[in-house]
Amino acid sequence: MTTLLALADLHAHYGDSHVLRGISLDIPAGVSFGLLGRNGMGKTTLIRTAMGYVRATAGTVAWSGRTVTGAPPERMARLGIGYVPEGRGIFANLSVRENLVMAARAGPDGARDWSLERVLATFPRLAERLGHGGQQLSGGEQQMLAIGRALLTNPRLLILDEATEGLAPHVVAEIWRTVAAIRSTGIATLIVDRNVRAVLAHTDRAAILEKGRVVLAGESAALTADSDALTRHLGV
Repeated sequence: MTTLLALADLHAHYGDSHVLRGISLDIPAGVSFGLLGRNGMGKTTLIRTAMGYVRATAGTVAWSGRTVTGAPPERMARLGIGYVPEGRGIFANLSVRENLVMAARAGPDGARDWSLERVLATFPRLAERLGHGGQQLSGGEQQMLAIGRALLTNPRLLILDEATEGLAPHVVAEIWRTVAAIRSTGIATLIVDRNVRAVLAHTDRAAILEKGRVVLAGESAALTADSDALTRHLGV
């Protein structure tokens, strides 16, 4: 199985604060990977370091076997990573249609599996609001827009950072149904979410971070069955 994203002994700092302390993870093509941990344990920093928003102070980031440590975010996106950040990052002054089409492009292999029509079929509520500005959407609709925009880049790996945070339960359920649908297409995913059980139910593998280190990793089904470990590391 081809490894898409490989992190080896990765370290990162915010000033004098040593946030990532030697993290090593591999995400193979087509695999859904969950990143778990209490608040402040380094999950978002790990994503932002892999994407080039935060400088790695040691270790390597590799994509499809090639070292890309320190590559800027735009290059990582062009390599085939779709990133839905915490807070969504949509353009409030652009319409739904404009937010979507501005991102649309073929994937790094030339594939155009995800078109505007397919995104709108996946998120029918966006189809009803194409002319609305981003600021006119509900939180759930904004999250759908952010995911749809990332899919229109035709990524090989989709990163979702807290995709369900602050959303109503019925919208959360819809987001998880969408995650399951994306997973079934063969796109690899890296998922961060506070709902530990939902993450484990929608991923193949997972890792738990504590204070910038991986303290437990393995098949999601095995982690789900290890209630003692989940309680010890995550309090669930």
